[in-house]
Amino acid sequence: MTRLTKPPKSALLIIDVQPSFLHMPYWSSGHEAPFQQALLKLEAGCRAADVPVVHIFHIDDDAPFRADSGLIRAMDWLPGEPAARFDKHVHNAFTDTGLDNWLRRQGVQRLIISGIRTEQCCETTARVGSDLGYAVDFVSEATLTFPMTHKSSGQTFSAQDITTRTELVLANSIARIVNVDTCLSSL
Repeated sequence: MTRLTKPPKSALLIIDVQPSFLHMPYWSSGHEAPFQQALLKLEAGCRAADVPVVHIFHIDDDAPFRADSGLIRAMDWLPGEPAARFDKHVHNAFTDTGLDNWLRRQGVQRLIISGIRTEQCCETTARVGSDLGYAVDFVSEATLTFPMTHKSSGQTFSAQDITTRTELVLANSIARIVNVDTCLSSL
């Protein structure tokens, strides 16, 4: 007789998917369509599987990220109310937010990481979450970043270069790198 094991309880973290980014100089319309489609599919699949969806927003002193900007909310295309909302002031979603306590009270053991700035807030949250003992699924296609130019060399790295680098450094030891379909099939 084969005993079926129940997968660990998961939570979907949607990090910094807020209209603040629309006001940043590196934002250009059109590049976010595949990210948006992937995140919507991931979010719908998680909701269908009764996985709590958590919204995390970034607040700082930059005008579009100020608490009084009116931009610290979910982008208009993101549906539904989250199970919880946390505001952060640093790159990771855990420091001084109460997220870890909330996740533990819910019995969550696995984090599903999605959101904006693949190599910054998403990667940093994955690292801290792993250090806190959570299993981490990093859903790269449901993260978004932008090209960056190295100040010293002048070399420009594409968004795909940055995402590939993030996958490389997170793979195996910190997170399981998955696409939306693989993530949803393991819920």
